[in-house]
Amino acid sequence: MLRAPALAATAAAAMLNAVSTGAVAAADHPDWGLNGTYTATSNGEWARKNEVFYEQESRRSTWTITTHCSYPGECTGTVRSDGGWTAPIYQQSNVWYVKRPVDNWVPCPDGSTAPGLQTFRFKAMTPEGAYADPASTTLTGEDITTGPSGACGVNKPVYINMPFKLVKLG
Repeated sequence: MLRAPALAATAAAAMLNAVSTGAVAAADHPDWGLNGTYTATSNGEWARKNEVFYEQESRRSTWTITTHCSYPGECTGTVRSDGGWTAPIYQQSNVWYVKRPVDNWVPCPDGSTAPGLQTFRFKAMTPEGAYADPASTTLTGEDITTGPSGACGVNKPVYINMPFKLVKLG
């Protein structure tokens, strides 16, 4: 019968100790997410259009990323690009995803355009990109933009894929 009060007292003491020592809640761990300013580079020199090498213009921008994580590998947040767009970011199984719509992406022969969906997929790697490294400030992956099947009267989606690199500044 005395176990319940003793257990309650032990739990209360543990909580007071956590509060007095400033312990960080698991969901607030700062090293789990991406936070800060990054240089984002899409390498058009190695781009592929519908799986055929097709050189595109390379793009470089600065991203400001803010994320919150409930567990390692389960994070969500926002990316703000100096290119003028904002998009959600999320992480699944240590891979990060940013998806955003691109208006007027596919030019059609009749002068009209069709939208695209740009997806960035990347993960932390060693600087040369050879091995996964969760502590690395260099993330590599791909920048994929797709247009809808049926756009411009052609029943085939336009698909452009290029290497992508994200490097933390400072």
